[in-house]
Amino acid sequence: MCRWLAYSGSPLKLSALLTRPSHSLIDQSRHATHNIESLNGDGFGVGWYGEDPTPGVYRDTHPAWNDENFRHLSEHIQSGLFLAHVRASTGTAVQNTNCHPFAFENWLFQHNGSVPEFRSLRRELLFDVDPDLFPFIQGSTDSEILFFLALTFGLRDDAPQALARMIGHVERARQSAGIKAPLFFSACVTDGQSLWAVRYSSNNESRTLYHSSHLHALHDLDGSYGSLPADATIVVSEPLDDLTENWQEVPESSLLTVEQGAVSVTAFVPGT
Repeated sequence: MCRWLAYSGSPLKLSALLTRPSHSLIDQSRHATHNIESLNGDGFGVGWYGEDPTPGVYRDTHPAWNDENFRHLSEHIQSGLFLAHVRASTGTAVQNTNCHPFAFENWLFQHNGSVPEFRSLRRELLFDVDPDLFPFIQGSTDSEILFFLALTFGLRDDAPQALARMIGHVERARQSAGIKAPLFFSACVTDGQSLWAVRYSSNNESRTLYHSSHLHALHDLDGSYGSLPADATIVVSEPLDDLTENWQEVPESSLLTVEQGAVSVTAFVPGT
């Protein structure tokens, strides 16, 4: 699987989270601890918002730990909302267009998980994408198709409802095909203003997901967090340090929303 991070708050340098913490996303690309695979070296990416409504995106197929450009950029880019991802391929090609996050208009999306037996479902799911959106699909991953299905189901109008409808649609396709293996979906999407993260799986054994809960304690106990703004919210696949008591696990089958600095967690149920 993969590891990812999302940040919302006052602007700060990307390096404050991507490279400096003791278990930063760069470190997780080689030494993930809350995952089946410890190595996430099949590419990486970061997407950030600045003055423009559309995000900047930098992606590459190099392992994140081996890309000096990534390190240099993270020391010089400041943003109040950014996503970052390190990839462990589940079978699709290691190529730039398969690296997360995926962008469309003002939206960014990243995913940790898998659609079971994706090759047998791929054609059906592709045909379910809105024809007007289909030309914008660039890669071959299940993750990108999930993103464009969410757009098809109204992501731009109602993100929580669209995500629920998309997952319900994929679950029905899985069941109709007689596929017993579960769908895993730990994902984050943003329009540049609000942020939504979902933790879900068919068998209630979802990939881990956490959000920051005690930033003042992180300030006091780990000097690498000294630059974090008071209004910062961080959502991660796994904590950025060993201070696990300062990270709150997102419950199974939940939707986390970050909107105007407020964080809420509600039940996530696949839609019809």
